[in-house]
Amino acid sequence: MLIDTLKTLCYLSGVSGAEDEVRDYILERVMPLADEVRTDALGNVLVFKKGAKSPEKSLMLCAHMDEVGLIVTHITDEGLLKFDFVGSVDRRVVLGKRVFVGKDRVPGVIGVKPTHLLEKDEKSAVPKLDALFIDIGAESREEALNFVGLGDVCVFDDNVMEFGDGYLSAKAIDDRVGCAVSLELLEEELPRDAWFAFSVQEEVGTRGAYTAAFALKPDIAVALEGTTAADLPSVEEFKQVCNLGGGPVLPFMDRGSIANTALRNLLISVAEKNGIPWQTKRLIAGGTDAGAIQRTGEGARVAGLAAPVRGIHSPICVAKISDMEDMLRLSRLFLKASVEF
Repeated sequence: MLIDTLKTLCYLSGVSGAEDEVRDYILERVMPLADEVRTDALGNVLVFKKGAKSPEKSLMLCAHMDEVGLIVTHITDEGLLKFDFVGSVDRRVVLGKRVFVGKDRVPGVIGVKPTHLLEKDEKSAVPKLDALFIDIGAESREEALNFVGLGDVCVFDDNVMEFGDGYLSAKAIDDRVGCAVSLELLEEELPRDAWFAFSVQEEVGTRGAYTAAFALKPDIAVALEGTTAADLPSVEEFKQVCNLGGGPVLPFMDRGSIANTALRNLLISVAEKNGIPWQTKRLIAGGTDAGAIQRTGEGARVAGLAAPVRGIHSPICVAKISDMEDMLRLSRLFLKASVEF
Protein backbone atom coordinates (compact mmCIF):
# COMPACT_ATOMS: atom_id res chain seq x y z
CA MET A 1 0.00 0.00 0.00
CA LEU A 2 1.32 3.41 -1.01
CA ILE A 3 0.62 5.18 2.29
CA ASP A 4 2.13 2.39 4.37
CA THR A 5 5.29 2.60 2.28
CA LEU A 6 5.31 6.38 2.58
CA LYS A 7 4.97 6.23 6.37
CA THR A 8 7.89 3.82 6.62
CA LEU A 9 10.04 6.08 4.44
CA CYS A 10 9.16 9.20 6.45
CA TYR A 11 10.28 7.51 9.66
CA LEU A 12 13.76 7.02 8.17
CA SER A 13 16.58 9.57 8.41
CA GLY A 14 18.00 10.85 5.15
CA VAL A 15 19.38 14.39 5.32
CA SER A 16 21.26 15.35 2.14
CA GLY A 17 24.59 13.53 2.03
CA ALA A 18 23.47 11.06 4.70
CA GLU A 19 20.75 9.11 2.89
CA ASP A 20 22.03 5.71 4.09
CA GLU A 21 18.90 4.56 5.97
CA VAL A 22 16.63 5.42 3.05
CA ARG A 23 18.98 3.85 0.52
CA ASP A 24 19.29 0.62 2.52
CA TYR A 25 15.50 0.31 2.76
CA ILE A 26 15.04 0.95 -0.95
CA LEU A 27 17.74 -1.55 -1.89
CA GLU A 28 16.10 -4.20 0.28
CA ARG A 29 12.76 -3.56 -1.43
CA VAL A 30 13.98 -3.46 -5.03
CA MET A 31 16.50 -6.31 -5.13
CA PRO A 32 13.87 -9.05 -5.64
CA LEU A 33 11.93 -6.92 -8.14
CA ALA A 34 14.50 -5.49 -10.54
CA ASP A 35 16.43 -6.76 -13.52
CA GLU A 36 19.38 -4.51 -12.71
CA VAL A 37 20.34 -2.44 -9.66
CA ARG A 38 23.27 -0.04 -9.45
CA THR A 39 24.53 2.19 -6.67
CA ASP A 40 26.92 4.86 -7.92
CA ALA A 41 29.78 6.63 -6.14
CA LEU A 42 27.56 9.55 -5.11
CA GLY A 43 24.98 7.22 -3.57
CA ASN A 44 22.18 7.17 -6.14
CA VAL A 45 20.23 3.95 -6.54
CA LEU A 46 19.51 3.18 -10.22
CA VAL A 47 16.98 0.44 -10.87
CA PHE A 48 15.99 -1.10 -14.20
CA LYS A 49 12.92 -3.24 -14.71
CA LYS A 50 11.87 -4.82 -17.97
CA GLY A 51 8.33 -4.37 -19.09
CA ALA A 52 5.99 -5.85 -21.67
CA LYS A 53 7.50 -3.63 -24.37
CA SER A 54 10.92 -2.11 -25.06
CA PRO A 55 10.31 1.23 -26.77
CA GLU A 56 13.09 2.94 -28.70
CA LYS A 57 13.03 5.94 -26.35
CA SER A 58 14.31 5.20 -22.86
CA LEU A 59 12.41 6.43 -19.82
CA MET A 60 13.59 7.38 -16.35
CA LEU A 61 11.40 8.14 -13.36
CA CYS A 62 13.37 10.07 -10.74
CA ALA A 63 12.64 10.65 -7.04
CA HIS A 64 15.09 11.98 -4.48
CA MET A 65 15.83 10.18 -1.23
CA ASP A 66 17.18 13.14 0.74
CA GLU A 67 15.43 15.58 3.05
CA VAL A 68 16.31 18.96 4.54
CA GLY A 69 17.86 19.04 7.99
CA LEU A 70 20.63 20.54 10.11
CA ILE A 71 24.35 20.02 10.64
CA VAL A 72 26.39 20.62 13.81
CA THR A 73 29.01 23.36 13.33
CA HIS A 74 30.13 24.17 16.89
CA ILE A 75 29.76 22.97 20.47
CA THR A 76 29.77 25.62 23.19
CA ASP A 77 31.50 25.38 26.54
CA GLU A 78 28.04 24.83 28.04
CA GLY A 79 27.43 21.77 25.85
CA LEU A 80 24.97 23.42 23.46
CA LEU A 81 25.18 22.69 19.73
CA LYS A 82 25.34 25.46 17.13
CA PHE A 83 24.19 24.44 13.67
CA ASP A 84 23.52 25.41 10.08
CA PHE A 85 20.82 24.19 7.73
CA VAL A 86 21.22 21.50 5.08
CA GLY A 87 18.92 22.62 2.30
CA SER A 88 16.45 25.47 2.37
CA VAL A 89 14.74 25.75 5.78
CA ASP A 90 12.81 28.70 7.19
CA ARG A 91 14.18 29.59 10.64
CA ARG A 92 10.65 30.21 11.91
CA VAL A 93 9.60 26.58 11.57
CA VAL A 94 12.35 25.09 13.75
CA LEU A 95 11.87 27.01 16.99
CA GLY A 96 11.16 24.62 19.85
CA LYS A 97 11.21 21.56 17.59
CA ARG A 98 12.71 18.19 18.49
CA VAL A 99 15.58 16.72 16.48
CA PHE A 100 17.79 13.64 16.48
CA VAL A 101 21.54 14.21 16.14
CA GLY A 102 24.00 11.92 14.39
CA LYS A 103 23.93 8.20 13.66
CA ASP A 104 23.09 7.40 17.27
CA ARG A 105 20.00 9.61 17.04
CA VAL A 106 20.81 11.61 20.16
CA PRO A 107 17.61 13.49 21.06
CA GLY A 108 17.68 17.26 21.28
CA VAL A 109 15.48 20.35 21.17
CA ILE A 110 16.05 23.59 19.29
CA GLY A 111 16.12 26.51 21.69
CA VAL A 112 16.41 30.29 21.65
CA LYS A 113 16.65 33.11 24.17
CA PRO A 114 13.44 33.15 26.29
CA THR A 115 10.84 35.82 25.59
CA HIS A 116 11.34 37.41 29.03
CA LEU A 117 14.88 38.43 28.07
CA LEU A 118 14.16 39.80 24.61
CA GLU A 119 14.56 43.47 23.76
CA LYS A 120 11.52 45.17 22.24
CA ASP A 121 12.85 45.02 18.67
CA GLU A 122 13.79 41.33 19.09
CA LYS A 123 10.22 40.33 19.92
CA SER A 124 8.98 41.23 16.43
CA ALA A 125 11.92 39.70 14.54
CA VAL A 126 12.67 36.15 13.45
CA PRO A 127 15.69 34.99 15.47
CA LYS A 128 18.89 34.85 13.45
CA LEU A 129 20.59 31.52 12.97
CA ASP A 130 23.39 32.37 15.38
CA ALA A 131 20.79 32.87 18.14
CA LEU A 132 19.55 29.28 17.85
CA PHE A 133 21.03 26.20 19.48
CA ILE A 134 20.32 22.50 20.03
CA ASP A 135 20.11 21.36 23.62
CA ILE A 136 20.95 17.65 24.07
CA GLY A 137 21.03 17.85 27.86
CA ALA A 138 24.81 17.98 28.17
CA GLU A 139 26.39 20.12 30.88
CA SER A 140 29.68 20.84 29.10
CA ARG A 141 31.43 20.66 25.75
CA GLU A 142 33.38 17.62 26.96
CA GLU A 143 30.20 15.78 27.91
CA ALA A 144 28.50 16.67 24.62
CA LEU A 145 31.48 15.31 22.66
CA ASN A 146 30.84 11.90 24.20
CA PHE A 147 27.62 11.73 22.18
CA VAL A 148 27.94 14.02 19.12
CA GLY A 149 30.59 15.64 16.95
CA LEU A 150 31.10 18.44 14.49
CA GLY A 151 29.58 17.58 11.12
CA ASP A 152 26.88 15.35 12.59
CA VAL A 153 23.62 15.81 10.72
CA CYS A 154 20.36 16.36 12.54
CA VAL A 155 16.97 15.16 11.39
CA PHE A 156 13.59 16.49 12.50
CA ASP A 157 11.48 14.37 14.84
CA ASP A 158 9.87 11.56 12.84
CA ASN A 159 6.29 11.79 14.06
CA VAL A 160 3.84 10.51 11.41
CA MET A 161 0.12 11.06 11.81
CA GLU A 162 -3.06 10.61 9.82
CA PHE A 163 -5.65 13.19 10.78
CA GLY A 164 -8.76 15.03 9.65
CA ASP A 165 -10.50 14.07 6.43
CA GLY A 166 -7.77 12.00 4.78
CA TYR A 167 -4.66 14.04 5.60
CA LEU A 168 -1.15 12.87 6.49
CA SER A 169 1.42 14.82 8.50
CA ALA A 170 5.11 13.86 8.57
CA LYS A 171 8.57 15.17 7.93
CA ALA A 172 10.16 14.55 4.52
CA ILE A 173 7.01 13.95 2.47
CA ASP A 174 9.19 15.86 -0.01
CA ASP A 175 10.30 13.58 -1.52
CA ARG A 176 9.55 10.30 0.15
CA VAL A 177 6.22 10.41 -1.71
CA GLY A 178 8.11 10.15 -5.01
CA CYS A 179 10.17 7.26 -3.65
CA ALA A 180 7.01 5.53 -2.42
CA VAL A 181 5.33 5.87 -5.82
CA SER A 182 8.40 4.42 -7.53
CA LEU A 183 8.56 1.46 -5.13
CA GLU A 184 4.88 0.69 -5.65
CA LEU A 185 5.34 0.75 -9.43
CA LEU A 186 8.34 -1.57 -9.21
CA GLU A 187 6.18 -4.16 -7.47
CA GLU A 188 3.84 -4.26 -10.48
CA GLU A 189 4.16 -5.73 -13.97
CA LEU A 190 5.24 -2.80 -16.13
CA PRO A 191 3.87 -2.03 -19.60
CA ARG A 192 7.33 -0.91 -20.75
CA ASP A 193 11.00 -0.98 -19.80
CA ALA A 194 11.83 1.75 -17.33
CA TRP A 195 14.67 3.05 -15.19
CA PHE A 196 13.93 4.30 -11.69
CA ALA A 197 16.45 6.69 -10.16
CA PHE A 198 16.43 7.27 -6.41
CA SER A 199 18.69 10.29 -6.24
CA VAL A 200 20.73 11.95 -3.50
CA GLN A 201 21.42 15.57 -2.55
CA GLU A 202 18.51 17.12 -4.41
CA GLU A 203 17.91 19.59 -1.59
CA VAL A 204 21.40 21.07 -1.90
CA GLY A 205 21.50 21.49 -5.68
CA THR A 206 20.02 18.46 -7.51
CA ARG A 207 23.49 16.92 -7.42
CA GLY A 208 22.59 13.25 -7.63
CA ALA A 209 20.30 13.72 -10.61
CA TYR A 210 23.20 15.01 -12.71
CA THR A 211 25.23 11.84 -12.26
CA ALA A 212 22.17 9.59 -12.59
CA ALA A 213 21.15 11.20 -15.87
CA PHE A 214 24.74 11.16 -17.14
CA ALA A 215 24.90 7.41 -16.49
CA LEU A 216 21.50 6.46 -17.92
CA LYS A 217 21.14 9.05 -20.71
CA PRO A 218 17.32 8.86 -20.76
CA ASP A 219 15.39 10.21 -23.73
CA ILE A 220 12.46 11.18 -21.51
CA ALA A 221 12.24 11.61 -17.76
CA VAL A 222 9.64 12.48 -15.15
CA ALA A 223 10.54 13.86 -11.74
CA LEU A 224 8.21 12.42 -9.10
CA GLU A 225 8.06 15.02 -6.36
CA GLY A 226 6.34 16.80 -3.53
CA THR A 227 5.72 20.46 -4.28
CA THR A 228 4.86 23.64 -2.40
CA ALA A 229 1.23 24.25 -1.50
CA ALA A 230 0.48 27.56 0.20
CA ASP A 231 -3.31 27.28 0.25
CA LEU A 232 -3.65 29.29 3.43
CA PRO A 233 -6.12 32.04 4.46
CA SER A 234 -3.37 34.67 4.60
CA VAL A 235 -2.07 33.98 1.07
CA GLU A 236 -3.59 35.50 -2.05
CA GLU A 237 -5.10 32.90 -4.38
CA PHE A 238 -2.60 33.41 -7.19
CA LYS A 239 0.30 33.01 -4.75
CA GLN A 240 -0.95 29.75 -3.25
CA VAL A 241 0.90 27.76 -5.96
CA CYS A 242 -1.41 24.73 -5.68
CA ASN A 243 -4.02 23.23 -3.35
CA LEU A 244 -4.30 20.11 -1.25
CA GLY A 245 -7.15 18.02 -2.59
CA GLY A 246 -6.75 19.42 -6.11
CA GLY A 247 -5.00 16.34 -7.43
CA PRO A 248 -1.44 15.78 -8.69
CA VAL A 249 0.51 18.82 -9.89
CA LEU A 250 1.81 19.03 -13.47
CA PRO A 251 3.97 22.20 -13.56
CA PHE A 252 4.72 23.90 -16.84
CA MET A 253 7.81 25.64 -15.43
CA ASP A 254 9.79 26.17 -12.25
CA ARG A 255 13.07 27.89 -11.38
CA GLY A 256 15.11 25.00 -12.74
CA SER A 257 13.32 23.65 -15.80
CA ILE A 258 10.61 24.11 -18.40
CA ALA A 259 8.50 21.02 -18.97
CA ASN A 260 8.54 19.52 -22.44
CA THR A 261 5.18 20.54 -23.88
CA ALA A 262 4.39 17.23 -25.58
CA LEU A 263 5.34 15.19 -22.51
CA ARG A 264 3.32 17.37 -20.17
CA ASN A 265 0.36 17.26 -22.55
CA LEU A 266 0.55 13.48 -22.53
CA LEU A 267 0.32 13.47 -18.73
CA ILE A 268 -2.64 15.86 -18.88
CA SER A 269 -4.39 13.76 -21.51
CA VAL A 270 -3.92 10.58 -19.48
CA ALA A 271 -5.28 12.29 -16.37
CA GLU A 272 -8.35 13.68 -18.11
CA LYS A 273 -9.18 10.46 -19.98
CA ASN A 274 -9.13 8.54 -16.72
CA GLY A 275 -10.94 11.01 -14.52
CA ILE A 276 -7.90 11.90 -12.43
CA PRO A 277 -8.02 15.47 -11.09
CA TRP A 278 -4.91 17.51 -11.80
CA GLN A 279 -3.64 21.03 -11.32
CA THR A 280 -0.63 23.11 -12.21
CA LYS A 281 1.58 25.48 -10.24
CA ARG A 282 0.18 28.99 -10.31
CA LEU A 283 3.50 30.55 -9.36
CA ILE A 284 6.97 30.02 -10.81
CA ALA A 285 8.89 28.76 -7.80
CA GLY A 286 11.24 26.04 -6.62
CA GLY A 287 13.12 23.49 -8.67
CA THR A 288 13.47 19.72 -8.98
CA ASP A 289 15.76 17.03 -10.36
CA ALA A 290 14.08 17.66 -13.73
CA GLY A 291 16.31 20.72 -14.18
CA ALA A 292 19.47 18.66 -13.80
CA ILE A 293 18.23 15.83 -16.01
CA GLN A 294 17.09 18.23 -18.72
CA ARG A 295 20.59 19.58 -19.33
CA THR A 296 22.82 16.57 -18.74
CA GLY A 297 24.71 15.03 -21.65
CA GLU A 298 22.74 15.58 -24.84
CA GLY A 299 19.67 16.58 -22.81
CA ALA A 300 16.32 14.96 -22.22
CA ARG A 301 12.67 15.81 -22.51
CA VAL A 302 11.41 16.20 -18.95
CA ALA A 303 8.24 16.84 -17.01
CA GLY A 304 7.24 16.92 -13.37
CA LEU A 305 4.53 15.03 -11.51
CA ALA A 306 4.09 16.05 -7.90
CA ALA A 307 1.90 15.82 -4.84
CA PRO A 308 0.97 19.17 -3.25
CA VAL A 309 2.50 19.51 0.23
CA ARG A 310 1.66 22.15 2.82
CA GLY A 311 4.46 23.17 5.19
CA ILE A 312 7.13 21.76 2.88
CA HIS A 313 10.74 21.76 4.16
CA SER A 314 9.53 21.78 7.73
CA PRO A 315 9.20 19.28 10.59
CA ILE A 316 5.47 19.04 9.89
CA CYS A 317 4.58 18.59 6.21
CA VAL A 318 0.91 17.99 5.38
CA ALA A 319 -0.46 16.20 2.32
CA LYS A 320 -3.81 14.81 1.21
CA ILE A 321 -3.82 11.04 0.85
CA SER A 322 -6.11 11.18 -2.19
CA ASP A 323 -3.63 13.45 -4.04
CA MET A 324 -0.81 10.97 -3.45
CA GLU A 325 -2.90 7.98 -4.46
CA ASP A 326 -3.90 9.82 -7.65
CA MET A 327 -0.20 10.56 -8.24
CA LEU A 328 0.49 6.82 -8.20
CA ARG A 329 -2.49 6.12 -10.42
CA LEU A 330 -1.41 8.74 -12.98
CA SER A 331 2.19 7.46 -12.93
CA ARG A 332 0.97 3.94 -13.62
CA LEU A 333 -1.21 5.01 -16.53
CA PHE A 334 1.52 7.28 -17.90
CA LEU A 335 3.92 4.34 -18.16
CA LYS A 336 1.48 2.60 -20.49
CA ALA A 337 0.76 5.73 -22.55
CA SER A 338 4.46 6.59 -22.92
CA VAL A 339 5.13 3.44 -24.94
CA GLU A 340 4.04 5.31 -28.09
CA PHE A 341 5.54 8.69 -27.12
